[in-house]
Amino acid sequence: MNPTDASRSRRRLVVIVTAAALVLILVGVGVYGLVTGPRTPDPPPATPSPSAPVTPGGDPRELAPILETDDPEEFARSVATALFAWDTASGLMPLDYTSVLLEVADPTGIEQAGLASDIAGYLPTRDTWTELRKYGTTQHLEITGVFVPEAWADAVEQAQPGQLQPGTTAYTIEGIRHRAGVWNDEPTTSAHEVAFTIFLTCPPDGDPCHLLRLSILDQPLR
Repeated sequence: MNPTDASRSRRRLVVIVTAAALVLILVGVGVYGLVTGPRTPDPPPATPSPSAPVTPGGDPRELAPILETDDPEEFARSVATALFAWDTASGLMPLDYTSVLLEVADPTGIEQAGLASDIAGYLPTRDTWTELRKYGTTQHLEITGVFVPEAWADAVEQAQPGQLQPGTTAYTIEGIRHRAGVWNDEPTTSAHEVAFTIFLTCPPDGDPCHLLRLSILDQPLR
């Protein structure tokens, strides 16, 4: 083989390898689902998800607050719903959804920084959000199970005196995360089972419950 033929062969090999890598990238994108998609013209905004509530009669960009309650399970359900309910076509950003949850955080502020970090682990990053917005992506949670994990009793037993506020408890949430969007002008949906634990406190005096912390997604207490 002369040098010219060898050079052509090398260029052909580079083209083949590059094409194969591109195919693998696109397959990975397809598996991920709605995060990214082919570089097509931006689709029209999707209809806002009914699972991302807004204040009745108010600004459609203003999210409804989590309702006050002294019932721990009801509060845990409301937090779980708000944690997963978002709509990239609403004009809001992840921090707006974070703010709704921080409004019901521990008023002492002791756990607020940690809680903000916990919430960030559940929401898309700003860059991912911008990408998802191109496809009008929405998300909501279908709750299938709510229970106080057995491991919580052990945690309470091992806690030092005064370490836990009165009325502190934990609820593990099991459910299905649903996403929907538009990809290549076609409606696209995905569903994924999730589980996580919410740590909260409901003061014995009847004051409203407050959110303390969240477990890592899919690493709940059992």
